[in-house]
Amino acid sequence: MGAADQLAFDNLRAAHYPPGRNRLAAHITLFHQLPPSCLDELDRLIRRIVADTPAPRARLREIYSLGGGVAFRIDSPDLLAIRERIADHFTGMLTLQDQGVPRLHITVQNKVAPSEARALLAELAAGFEPRALAIAGLAAHHYLGGPWQPAFARNFRGVRA
Repeated sequence: MGAADQLAFDNLRAAHYPPGRNRLAAHITLFHQLPPSCLDELDRLIRRIVADTPAPRARLREIYSLGGGVAFRIDSPDLLAIRERIADHFTGMLTLQDQGVPRLHITVQNKVAPSEARALLAELAAGFEPRALAIAGLAAHHYLGGPWQPAFARNFRGVRA
């Protein structure tokens, strides 16, 4: 995300995510698990994508319940098109979970009691207005059984026509 949006969502996670479970900055998941052996290939592909692609347009559409948490739903055909480009490149290597089209979102709370989640949903929804969301780049992380380790991050540099 752009710096201002990143800070705002990181602050929401810090305030509302159970501390022992908040092991990653706020993010939008495009894939859950690509083969670790493909990391160099993924980095080369991402470098090409960010070089020729402008930052995708995105919009925060609504706040919704995860049952035991709260997330912000994102509309972004541009980001889904980028994801499809990556998925096409890795055809045959995607997990079953990653073969479907994701529901783009940013989770700000998870793994809490439903009553706590309902209270946060009501609080955040009271002042929510759909708005643009800045998407700055793409990143990959290694999952280390709990903590996450950044692999790389690349910012979009393409020019919008």
